[in-house]
Amino acid sequence: GRQMNVGAAQAMREVLLFLHADTLLPPSAPALISEAIDNGACWGRFDVRIEGSISGLGMVAFMMNWRSRLTGIATGDQAIFVTREAFRRRGGFPVIPLMEDIVFSGWMRQESPPACLTEKVTTSGRRWEKHGLLRTILLMWCLRARYFLGADPQQLAILYGYAPRQR
Repeated sequence: GRQMNVGAAQAMREVLLFLHADTLLPPSAPALISEAIDNGACWGRFDVRIEGSISGLGMVAFMMNWRSRLTGIATGDQAIFVTREAFRRRGGFPVIPLMEDIVFSGWMRQESPPACLTEKVTTSGRRWEKHGLLRTILLMWCLRARYFLGADPQQLAILYGYAPRQR
């Protein structure tokens, strides 16, 4: 969350977009975001498509998009956008090493439901290809369940595969 808060502080526009380095926006993204904001949204996200060579990624993306519409929770893979004012009111992203997008979405849902844009961003399926579809799904579910049960985000980040920071 720290890097996203630093980026937001440096941004010059009134709408912020948080995009993973391995995620590509559709060409129409700027217009779609503007339209959502003009129609009263203060935040939102895109549907996602996962690019890769293993079968089942389309179903994973479908389920991610469905879960996000149902719960109002967006993940970083879905290119979260937010007005600067709403971002400021909620205090930005929490400074935790994992689940910052989940926490931020929960905070933003207190402002309003997200604008769920059906146009798709394309994100890399390399993690799914490297670790396998079922194993990755189970890991994601396990991490999320452990987080909601109070697990330390630093420990979850290590389980996810992030190396601890050296001080």
